[in-house]
Amino acid sequence: QVQLVESGGGLVQPGGSLRLSCAASGRTFSYAMGWFRQAPGKEREFVGRISWSTDSTYYADSVKGRFTISRDNAKNTVYLQMNSLKPEDTAVYYCAAGPYILGSRPHEYNYWGQGTQVTVSS
Repeated sequence: QVQLVESGGGLVQPGGSLRLSCAASGRTFSYAMGWFRQAPGKEREFVGRISWSTDSTYYADSVKGRFTISRDNAKNTVYLQMNSLKPEDTAVYYCAAGPYILGSRPHEYNYWGQGTQVTVSS
């Protein structure tokens, strides 16, 4: 069993930065940790992922070069650093854990956090 708790969302101006955290408990060492987002009226969208065991990362084209995923093993926490934010980044952001290290679709992840709202607006 894995429990995930996100934090760090908020309101930021275009061009600004935010860092989201995902605190994990349970057996995560063999999992991929993914970040997804969902805007009102839209489907849940893959943002990126990191392998808990290898530290390899992969990003959606829409965020590549602006967002960075990292992990802190000692704190059992995964981070999503978001820079150069745009209004179209506004969404509820979710972290997720799943056994498929190449997963990029929601159904490939078994465990989900409650989500944290990110709003990019002037």
